Amino acid sequence: MSTMPQATQAATDRQGALLEVNNLKKYFPIRGGIFSRVVANVKAVEDVSFAVKRGEVVGLVGESGSGKTTVGRTILRLIEPTSGEVWFDGVDITKVNKATMREYRKRMQIIFQDPFASLNPRMSVGDIIGEAMTIHNLAKGREREERVAQLLERVGLSPNHMRRYPHEFSGGQRQRIGIARALAVDPDFIVADEPVSALDVSIQAQVVNLLQDLKEELGLTLLFIAHDLGVVEYISDRVIVMYLGRIMEIAPGRELYTNPIHPYTEALLSAVPIPDPTVKRERIILQGDIPSPINPPSGCVFRTRCPIATKECAEVVPPLEEVSPGHFKACIHRP
Repeated sequence: MSTMPQATQAATDRQGALLEVNNLKKYFPIRGGIFSRVVANVKAVEDVSFAVKRGEVVGLVGESGSGKTTVGRTILRLIEPTSGEVWFDGVDITKVNKATMREYRKRMQIIFQDPFASLNPRMSVGDIIGEAMTIHNLAKGREREERVAQLLERVGLSPNHMRRYPHEFSGGQRQRIGIARALAVDPDFIVADEPVSALDVSIQAQVVNLLQDLKEELGLTLLFIAHDLGVVEYISDRVIVMYLGRIMEIAPGRELYTNPIHPYTEALLSAVPIPDPTVKRERIILQGDIPSPINPPSGCVFRTRCPIATKECAEVVPPLEEVSPGHFKACIHRP
């Protein structure tokens, strides 16, 4: 077994990597008192490192409050990182100015969790999708309208829908509009921030199938954020498991589901329904709630809920260790 510091985790996949995240941290200050001084910090993301190869779909999973959405938004600089590096196609975009970052916006897009809140209710679908084309001078007038029509067809909607408004569509249709908007500027990389969590189960499958088809058709590179491991299994090449701002395990998709190593991953997988009434799975019930990111536990942040925790877990922050090719875990008790 080889030990690999989290700082060098992204370096293991440098060849062919489109995105590399090194030691990313994001703290949100809490201010108080007469002078609004910083009295504490919400440690949303703590020392996160990973890489995403071109054409790869990486699933990022964890409970609510684990920091996965903050990771996605910080990568895109929708919120600024506290420290760390985000290398996109060989450039650390955390250090570029706003003018340069504007060019990278065209190459990096996001699909938001709530398809209704993320669409301007006063704009038609055609204007919503075509707005980015205008901003980046990609198409105007008749050409823009034709490209919007093509995008609507690509995501399974009708070109006639471009004259309508968001409130006239179902949740699944609105999410398709959000996907079309993300595709409007021909991006190289998309953060899909829980794109199906607000949808009915039957609609979830349709949207995931659409993303899978677009990945194969366009060669998209995706960071697919979700709390449902069942959804992530279908679409992801690799899976990253987060808990309270830190990475617990990284593994190829199939291997993670057949051979989970970290006790937190095992608990998450035990909650995934099996569509076979004859197969029974022992459910692992974690005690208590996820701790506050304002004052996370010392040592391993999962130790307060871990069924195999010992006294040593409070004293050591477990590094990511490679236990097999491409399979990493952060647990001092698991081989």
